Amino acid sequence: MTSRAGEPFDTDRAAAEAAELLVAPLPAGGPFAAEGDPVTGEWTATAGAGFRIVPLWEGDPLTGVYAPEWNDAEEAAASHHAGLARALDARWGPHRRLRLDGPLLRRQAGLPVEPLFEALFAQDLYGDLEVWGPLDPGGRWVALIAGHGDGDAPFVLAAVAGDRPFPEPADGDGPL
Repeated sequence: MTSRAGEPFDTDRAAAEAAELLVAPLPAGGPFAAEGDPVTGEWTATAGAGFRIVPLWEGDPLTGVYAPEWNDAEEAAASHHAGLARALDARWGPHRRLRLDGPLLRRQAGLPVEPLFEALFAQDLYGDLEVWGPLDPGGRWVALIAGHGDGDAPFVLAAVAGDRPFPEPADGDGPL
């Protein structure tokens, strides 16, 4: 669960929060760590060397939900993601897609992956990154990602900021 549970999605709010990441503090080094609300323990952010990940929206839990309601929830998450990407395209220009299937296959095979990817996967954010950057001020990179951990978990939309280009998975970056 994230700190966004129960909040309705608002494209303008989510775009503003993604833009705030352009000036948010980023750790210079060290391992990544997830942060939680001090009262509820719900995930509020993950920070690591040169990056920060924050949830922007969380859908309803899907416990006991089957088609067509499950399909409706998936379509709503995809719509929120696409709408926010369009809003950020209007602000920052066209994005590019960074596929994470290779790093995910490496992780599933027990092989090391970049700390940023490991931090995303630790929060069940298994989608591809929609990336903008470098952006002013400061040459930061910002990305969106949507995730869904399992059949009962809610869909989550998150933003990522980095102080350097996001790592490009190599061609064929899968299990060796």
